Amino acid sequence: MQRPASPRRIALLGAESTGKSHLATALAERLRSQGLSTVVVPEVLRGWCEREGRTPRAHEQAAIALEQARQVLVCDGADVVIADTTPLMTAVYSHLLFADGSLYEFSLHHQRVYDATLVTGLDLPWMADGLMRDGPQVREPVDRLLRDALARAGLGWQVVYGRGERRLENALNAIISVASRGHPALENSRNVPQNTPETRLCAACGDPDCERRLFSGLLEPDRRRPPDRFNEPAG
Repeated sequence: MQRPASPRRIALLGAESTGKSHLATALAERLRSQGLSTVVVPEVLRGWCEREGRTPRAHEQAAIALEQARQVLVCDGADVVIADTTPLMTAVYSHLLFADGSLYEFSLHHQRVYDATLVTGLDLPWMADGLMRDGPQVREPVDRLLRDALARAGLGWQVVYGRGERRLENALNAIISVASRGHPALENSRNVPQNTPETRLCAACGDPDCERRLFSGLLEPDRRRPPDRFNEPAG
């Protein structure tokens, strides 16, 4: 079968400790088992922190965002490219940590190259991970800023919940529902029915509170709401 001229690009976004990297690996393994050549683009920030032994400063954020985008765009020989985060997460953290909204324009423009955008839900417990983790208290503010940015840009996304194999199946179902048109092999990868409860389409609703009521027993309360405008300080 002749491959598409360009790969299907899948973006995995979400707050820290929501299983993005694990999900990216599991999705790639599943898609490869279905005969689809699949590339995972790792998070540039993680490699940067490991190399430098610290987290980036405000003036170093833009270069990280640009490199993340570059690594995705050079992958043009696969059926599917899975981005274990995109420049949009760099923009969100720049806003939250440094009150700098300057990266939103570039990152949201880049976000349009993806055929499907998945946002990992907050139903997984927070776990420490060295330099890469700021703490459980930042997960809800990050989640809210992320959804706000996507909604303001008119970009659709789907929220993926569940643990283990169920999270994987829900993510695969979400991908197929929006990215499989014209790609029979990807369509044939479907393993679960559409519209399972843990996969939620959020193109219109940017407020995660409606979902958090369903998972109130799993989430720590955090009433702080980040600013509504991209260029306002986060504190």
